[in-house]
Amino acid sequence: MSASRRSGTTDELGPDEPEQPERSDDDGPQTVGPVGPDGADLLAALLDGMDAALCAFDGDGVVTHWNREAERILGWSAAEAVGRHGFAGWAVREADAEDIEGRLMAAMHAQGRQVHEFALVTKDGGRVLVRTQSAAVRGPDGKPAGLYCAFSEVHAQIDLERSIALSEALFDDASWGVVLVDADLRPAVVNAHAARALGTGRTAVLGRPLGELLTQGAEELENALTHVLAEGAPPAPAELWVGVRTPEGEKRRCWRSGFLRLASPLAEEPVPLGVGWLFQDVTEAKQGEQEASLLRFRANQLHRAARAAAECEDPAEAATVHLDFALAGFADHALVDRVMGRASADAAGPLRLMRVAATPSGGPGPSALTGHAGLPVRYGETHPALQCVARNGSVRAGVGSVAADEAREWARARQWPDDTVHALCAVLRSRGRTLGVVTFLRGGGRTSFERTDASYAEDVALRIATALDLADLTEAAAED
Repeated sequence: MSASRRSGTTDELGPDEPEQPERSDDDGPQTVGPVGPDGADLLAALLDGMDAALCAFDGDGVVTHWNREAERILGWSAAEAVGRHGFAGWAVREADAEDIEGRLMAAMHAQGRQVHEFALVTKDGGRVLVRTQSAAVRGPDGKPAGLYCAFSEVHAQIDLERSIALSEALFDDASWGVVLVDADLRPAVVNAHAARALGTGRTAVLGRPLGELLTQGAEELENALTHVLAEGAPPAPAELWVGVRTPEGEKRRCWRSGFLRLASPLAEEPVPLGVGWLFQDVTEAKQGEQEASLLRFRANQLHRAARAAAECEDPAEAATVHLDFALAGFADHALVDRVMGRASADAAGPLRLMRVAATPSGGPGPSALTGHAGLPVRYGETHPALQCVARNGSVRAGVGSVAADEAREWARARQWPDDTVHALCAVLRSRGRTLGVVTFLRGGGRTSFERTDASYAEDVALRIATALDLADLTEAAAED
């Protein structure tokens, strides 16, 4: 039944009239429309919340709007500014008023924004140089109805422009790598120099994990970035060794890196946006420093070995002294083999070698005379030591990338300790004769021998050969 029927009235609904739904006082207001501040309140809130000072003029040049930033810069309140005609007599000097107002009002009839710089007068009588942007305000008919003028102190504007210019220069023309890394440790912006260093394009690197870009060093870099996000920038640059994937293969590089934590300037509390990572490739300089340091160390070792060997009464013992000093930082084991059965390898007859000195086979330690002089070592025809004697030059050998069992078999077949994976043989020559060979051995924890290592081994071999030759002469003199 309808509400009218329940109340006892005689009004009846027609057959075609729909029955109206019942509603009670609990249904709440039925009005539909915008809820919130009206347009004037919203406009005032927007103007007062702006970071830039703003004022507006009507078509006659009367101030109609004045926000809080304008009050902060000039000291004039909105109540004191609104309703005044132009800036003359209060915000600008009388001598400047005509020129300034002419430039401002000209913006009503110009296309786009007009930028000017001039001095305004503060309430306390001071002067402040501002940069203004003015543009016309159009009415419903499309004709100029006034203009607005946004302004800020010139030094603040210059600081902003300088920051923007610096950012653009860093990401366009910088001679070092610049990468912005987001809070997930993924590159967000990369400059051209950094993209080349990473071996990829500027867009291809964005959003990719660092582990996909670097074969080595990604974990150390991520740890550094995480520390910066949590604790802030480190006090000094860090040098990171990384492996970079390139079309030519992996390249090992050293990057001197600086880090900056980026925080939003708009938040009340610092909110980390990521990390600014700046780096420069210093690989060549670091390699030069390392090589120079290594050369100084090895020269010092040779000098110390010569002084220690000079105190040995037995020349054969002096040879082992040279061997021991050479091992420091250079190799894990060393062997000295002499030519057997003839004065030197240059004589006729089959070539056989016998062991005269070696480091302990169970682990690194001081060299010692083997006590097995006169017994040949069982070297195959292709053994690196025999090749070294035959060529009168250094020979390098390595097991390569094989399983551990195969590496042990490779070392055993050559009569070397089981953990050997790299070998370097240097010939022993004195007075124009080949006396034997010295072999330096490295385990799996070391890199392979290089050309600079061969040069050092040859210097050591020269000193060992001299000592062994002197031992032969001493022995021959004693027999006579």
